[in-house]
Amino acid sequence: MFETRTSTVPITKEMVKAAYRKVKANHGAAGVDKESLEMYQADLLNNLYVLWNRLSSGSYFPKPLRSVSIPKSNGKQRTLGIPTVSDRIAQQVIKSYLEPRLEAQFHNNSYGYRPLKSAHQAIEAVQENVRQYAWVVDMDIKSFFDEVDHELLMKALERHVEEKWIKMYILRWLETPVQQIDGTVTPKKGKGTPQGGVISPLLANLFLHYVLDKWIEKHYPRVAFVRYADDVILHCHTEEEAKQLLEAIKLRLAECKLSLNEGKTKLVYCQDYRRVKKKSFGKKFDFLGFTFKPYPVPSKRDGGGMFLGYGCAISQSAQTRIIRGWAKLNWHRRSNLSIQEIAVQVNLQMKGLIRYYGKFRLQELRRLMWHFEFRLVKWVLNKYKKFKDSYTKGYQWIKELKRSYPTMFYYWTIFKHV
Repeated sequence: MFETRTSTVPITKEMVKAAYRKVKANHGAAGVDKESLEMYQADLLNNLYVLWNRLSSGSYFPKPLRSVSIPKSNGKQRTLGIPTVSDRIAQQVIKSYLEPRLEAQFHNNSYGYRPLKSAHQAIEAVQENVRQYAWVVDMDIKSFFDEVDHELLMKALERHVEEKWIKMYILRWLETPVQQIDGTVTPKKGKGTPQGGVISPLLANLFLHYVLDKWIEKHYPRVAFVRYADDVILHCHTEEEAKQLLEAIKLRLAECKLSLNEGKTKLVYCQDYRRVKKKSFGKKFDFLGFTFKPYPVPSKRDGGGMFLGYGCAISQSAQTRIIRGWAKLNWHRRSNLSIQEIAVQVNLQMKGLIRYYGKFRLQELRRLMWHFEFRLVKWVLNKYKKFKDSYTKGYQWIKELKRSYPTMFYYWTIFKHV
């Protein structure tokens, strides 16, 4: 359909160099050719020239994707398709060229993988909506990235892209087979845009822009929604409206060759002090690592007191994932490490998770920090046998260290007492 080669592809050397700089900044693993970024850089100018020559002449063809499985918070595996370094750069060239055009079309309520948009902004939007809307449809699209229909996606692309060379390359990427861990190569069957590709989030946003965003805006203008990639929260005023919307979405997704994960999709009643109690519906939902549910909130009125609000804090599944990650590092058993080496090893991650999860209800992270400090005490007891496995003495040692070096661990600067 778009496989006609062209000699007028307007890709410049500077576009390829700029794409390389972005790919380098994002790091990433090697593809099927096992060539890392460091290896690619060993002959950088020649590699970039070859890639530019092929892209600009229409003779560029991507290598198969390398299949990689990573654990999900629910214990299952998520499959990624990792392109080679060269293919990531090529995808970045097209993404940078195309993104401004598509960005001008995307809905304001779409936040995932977009310039000047963030997960925190999406969460803030949901927080604002639950104050105004009592009902939530927490929807989960079943295996979205594996099920995106190529024909429908290319149809959406046609609305905004006239250049045949762009459509040619995007179709080649969509049809790129996947090489499994055992070496077998699995061809595509007209669907899927694997997570792991540079251009996949942009294509996914375009697809869902027409499948959901525009459709909701046209047919359900009273409904508010927040979408972060394929994570979607819809807000309704009444139970009846929420039920009708859910049934309509099932039909809409079926039209677009998608379906809901029935086990994860649910209606939620956002109970707070203003709303009557309802026992037949759940009152919490998760979004981007946070749990939204009723929380006691201090009153700012004279006399103080508490009232029932509805907000968010770090989810239990996110905490479990972080704690398991700390356990896998196994540094609490390595008595050869110094306390300074442990701090260097964990502080960057600690800073990132506190800045992300501490944005809302920071004090809810205390339990998580307690888990970390407990592991730190276990290291103390392995390191200093004179304490004879006394946790009391281990905690006292940490307490005295905090007094002398209060900034050694990042979380010590945030939480004075854990």
